[in-house]
Amino acid sequence: MLDSLIRADRAVTLSGTGAFDIGIRDGRIAVVAAPGTISERDAARVIDARGRIVIPGGIDPHLHCKFFVAGAWSELPTPVSRAALFGGTTTMLDFAIWQPGETLRQTIEKRDADCWRGQCHTDYGFHLLLNGCVPLEILEELPEVIQAGFPSVKIFMTEVRPERSNWKLSLGDIWEVLQVLGRHDGIACIHAEDNDLVMHMYAKLFREGRVHFQHMSEVHSSLSEDISFRRVIRLAEHVERAALYMMHVSARSGVEAIAESRARGFPIYGETLHQYALFTSEDYKRPNGQIYHTYPGLKTRDDHKAMWEAMQTGAISCIATDGVCTPFAVKVGGDRIDNTVGGNVGVEPRVAVMYTETVAQRGWPLELFVDLVSTNAAKLFGLYPRKGVIAPGSDADITVLDPALGRAIRKEDLHESDYTPWEGYPAAAWPAMTLLRGKVVVEDGRFLGSPEDGQLVKRRLHESVLNGEAC
Repeated sequence: MLDSLIRADRAVTLSGTGAFDIGIRDGRIAVVAAPGTISERDAARVIDARGRIVIPGGIDPHLHCKFFVAGAWSELPTPVSRAALFGGTTTMLDFAIWQPGETLRQTIEKRDADCWRGQCHTDYGFHLLLNGCVPLEILEELPEVIQAGFPSVKIFMTEVRPERSNWKLSLGDIWEVLQVLGRHDGIACIHAEDNDLVMHMYAKLFREGRVHFQHMSEVHSSLSEDISFRRVIRLAEHVERAALYMMHVSARSGVEAIAESRARGFPIYGETLHQYALFTSEDYKRPNGQIYHTYPGLKTRDDHKAMWEAMQTGAISCIATDGVCTPFAVKVGGDRIDNTVGGNVGVEPRVAVMYTETVAQRGWPLELFVDLVSTNAAKLFGLYPRKGVIAPGSDADITVLDPALGRAIRKEDLHESDYTPWEGYPAAAWPAMTLLRGKVVVEDGRFLGSPEDGQLVKRRLHESVLNGEAC
């Protein structure tokens, strides 16, 4: 007996895209069969998804909950994960930030107990975040933590803002970390900006009195992205099996650096944000233009063109949010290049916006859209095939998109914060139903989930990630 049977005429599955019966039992997909194969008598519930689009639940591989920003903490996972489910995202990856004096095990356990365990509606996982000077004992502990299910490590190449200290790693420490990751099946997640150039531009603009946040793209520039991307990529190319995941790619220069290394056969992967692909530095000039900002700064329409081309060619594998959920008052509280709040509240509209831009506007295949919002993240971070695919044995994380629910996005209809940078955006579809491990958690605008639903997912990278063939 099945717990649920989904009848679909457009489902994106491991077997292809088309009409399928999808049977769910005990939180997992039990069968994917030709339409009409399974009798409705064999299921406790039948979900008629015909006329809609059935896809794997979205995966956001880059967000920050309970992150200290502008003198306050951003939102806990509870409201953010609730918004994620309304938007069709069922798994989120956050950061466990190592502090000197801690073991890596303590860092992970503290992060989980402090704000995730029992407080998250979605499934979740952690990237480790190393900062400052990495002591030898942490490098020695890293292999054990990778094997325990935490194979991804975040690294900053810049302090980002002048008041920060001890965030960035030196190139020597990055080299040491990459060697450990290469030997023990890990991947480095890189925030790449050239710190010398960024800090020089802060000082230069301060001297010139050009401190309004509208000048942000001069500080966090395409040149900085070019220099830093090429520097860390060349370093990784000299370390055996060193895989890089370049976070929040914002410029053509970053795309080109990734593409060139991939063409040489190296395991370099790119992530961008729907923020970077659709807003430019001109949006800073709009009223409350801070709401469009995250770090690095927004760039130009030519950079947009590079992003969309890279999604098709593979230089960009994933669309994330770099989500930092703050109230509107906090987001617009700073108006200078050195105090504008980063992050954005994009987790809920991410799937709908990307469906609109890829399938509805550009005519791209549903499979490519699903790769960008779900499957590729699952593959790169060791969640696949448990997550990111509709296939027998996979978790029954499923989103049902309905083109009939397409509408202009309004902050009043969202669940993440009291503002949205996507106000008025004409979404071509919206999730009508979201399932997490077989449980219907959102249905027709009603929330049916619980903060106890979310589970910490341990991960292990596949060899294809390390040889550059994952996606």
